[in-house]
Amino acid sequence: MREKRPRRWITLVLQLCLVAQALLALLSRQWHLAIISLLVVLITFFPVLFERQFRIRTPVPLQLLAFGFVIASLFFGEGKGFYSRFWWWDIALHTVSGGLFSVVGFLLAYGANGVARIRESAMVPGFVALFAFAFSLGVGVVWEIFEFSMDRLFDTNMQRAMLNDAAGLTDTMWDLIMNTLGALVVSLLGWRCVKYAEQGIFLKRWIDTFIERNPRLFKRPR
Repeated sequence: MREKRPRRWITLVLQLCLVAQALLALLSRQWHLAIISLLVVLITFFPVLFERQFRIRTPVPLQLLAFGFVIASLFFGEGKGFYSRFWWWDIALHTVSGGLFSVVGFLLAYGANGVARIRESAMVPGFVALFAFAFSLGVGVVWEIFEFSMDRLFDTNMQRAMLNDAAGLTDTMWDLIMNTLGALVVSLLGWRCVKYAEQGIFLKRWIDTFIERNPRLFKRPR
């Protein structure tokens, strides 16, 4: 329970700051920023609802990192215009998202197969890493399809293609490339963690925490 306290306090502070920003945006009639701020507040409740609904507890550092990513992409990126002000903002976030979803891929693989079967085989760690890598790439592709659909259906500019379609294609390819690099780095780290039980790598601690907090997922079949 003690590890949840920092998350609760950090989450509460972020929620209060975002609500305050939403109120200020409403007062100044910045409707777009107000909507985004309130949307981010709602998203911060998802981990708690997810845990209650599916009884799957994720590592607290991963939750906080996900919160930070959502705030950086929606609040600062869309709400504060960081995507336009800083050319590297979108590239950095896609790299981070590739790594984040690769971690999620590892946790899904553990939850589906059980820790015993993964650790008892010399070949399986490579397949787990491959699954995590492919899972992250799949999420990245789905997101690019979503951006393309939003631009075409609602005349948004999520692909940064205000000038021509070539600019949108370039943006999409760079997004996928950086997503791939982020996923590759974390997948290789995860493979090393699983295969050699490296204690010094953060992903190993996250995996162990996930196993400890979800014992029912890792019971040996009788």
